[in-house]
Amino acid sequence: MRVFDFDRAIVREPGRSVVNGLRSDLRSTPSFDGVLKEHRAYVAALRAASLEVDILPPLEGFPDSVFVEDPALVLPEGAILLRPGAPSRLGERDDMRAALHRHFDRLLELNDGEFADGGDVLVTPQTIFIGLSKRTNRAGAEALRARLADLGRAARVAETPDTILHFKTAAALLDEDTIVATKVMAQSGIFAGFRVLVTPEGEEGAANLLRLNDVVLVGDCYPRTIELIAREGLDVRALAVSEVAKLDAGLSCMSLRWARAA
Repeated sequence: MRVFDFDRAIVREPGRSVVNGLRSDLRSTPSFDGVLKEHRAYVAALRAASLEVDILPPLEGFPDSVFVEDPALVLPEGAILLRPGAPSRLGERDDMRAALHRHFDRLLELNDGEFADGGDVLVTPQTIFIGLSKRTNRAGAEALRARLADLGRAARVAETPDTILHFKTAAALLDEDTIVATKVMAQSGIFAGFRVLVTPEGEEGAANLLRLNDVVLVGDCYPRTIELIAREGLDVRALAVSEVAKLDAGLSCMSLRWARAA
């Protein structure tokens, strides 16, 4: 089984409070209707890629809770409840714990002071990268590596370039041997041993693409990246992400994806 082969996903519908979500540019406010429309198209794309989707209800008290990838990490072997690095998101854990228990027999957790966002975790066939960032500290990264070892997975802690919010903001797995990354991430040397495709200038946001089975989801505002991926012989599907992008988010962070263990 390839690490991007999935048959299950968890998502959460955005609440109206999503317009108050964390973002670096306070001048650009998303609309609730716009985020909801993009989210529903995203869920439809997951289902079209043959994933069964568990849709959780909105959490109005947590504007960023639509981004379910940050408070948890899921694998066929089990799930790990993380501790998001933004204080306003810590309360998402309680609701996510119940959701994970419905799907996984084994659920591990990080402890107080161990902060890690799922957006800093990139699963590849060789290893699982855990990127240090403004949201993932050294204690959280090392604790997550230990939990992954408990699940039988090898992990490596990496230094995310300072200008990048999350590790997966700037990198994604395209196939077993290929990473798509921004120029800054590609030049960091983190992905030595991989073939690296660099996003075209001005399309750095496209690095947060999402491989699902034999389909690759890419933001529709990145035409040159879409062409680049299509030349690899892959089935590329463009999705609107302009409203979600106002929340410093992309395609990977709106779902938790896994394959049932054989």
